[in-house]
Amino acid sequence: MTTPAPTVSIVIPAYNEESTIRACVVAAIEQTVPADEILVIDNKSTDGTLALLHSLQQEFPAAPLRVFSQAAEQGLVPTRNFGMDLALGEVIGRIDADSVLEPDWVEQVKAIFADPSVGAATGPVIYYDMPLRRWGHRADDTLRRGILKLARDYHFVFGSNMAVRASAWHDIRDVVCRDEADEMHEDIDISIHLFDRGHRVVYGSKMVAGMSARRLDDSPRDYFYYVRRFDRTYDAHGITNPALRAPMVIFSAIYPLLHGVRWSRARRAALR
Repeated sequence: MTTPAPTVSIVIPAYNEESTIRACVVAAIEQTVPADEILVIDNKSTDGTLALLHSLQQEFPAAPLRVFSQAAEQGLVPTRNFGMDLALGEVIGRIDADSVLEPDWVEQVKAIFADPSVGAATGPVIYYDMPLRRWGHRADDTLRRGILKLARDYHFVFGSNMAVRASAWHDIRDVVCRDEADEMHEDIDISIHLFDRGHRVVYGSKMVAGMSARRLDDSPRDYFYYVRRFDRTYDAHGITNPALRAPMVIFSAIYPLLHGVRWSRARRAALR
């Protein structure tokens, strides 16, 4: 007997994302297999994000696009929680406001979660604002599969490209960290709590999302502070396995090269 494909919600937290939100939402709408609902949660944006979202609702009236405001607290975690709590799907996709899903993303998610033992899933990304995008995608996929082998127990879900079974989310909802100081990687925190509660996390190479490499535009000080979130997250949970810190080492090592590539590209564009 074939297990029916689960319903899928997509949750997108957004704060001052007028430059990226249209591409993000349109990609979520224009799927080979449509999502059952798309929830965008605006977190007190002061730019044109909310107006753009309302215009997208008018442009795509048949799309299951729902727009909400979360104004009680500023921050990604409370905004993420607000959206995931509202979601009605059996599987809840969570992406960033600069994520651009590949057209078959929902199709791939439904296929993965047709296995009832899967509690959460994640996949690789394509950095759409970097050169050699497809090569970068293959490198990212290889890197993430390698990290999973090193990590063994704790399987990561990646915030720009993740999906969680609703039952698993409701199981960890009250134990995920609030992180009021904004010191941790909220997706790693989710991964830890999923593992601790016995939920199986899988990696799907065909579950692909595009994302911006704009983090590489940060100053070295800001970038390395961001990368150290891995340390702060694991330290907060008392986890000492050095293999889990491999991404921090890798992201630190590649920053000088990729930062230089983006700087050179921006300079050439400015001189045209």
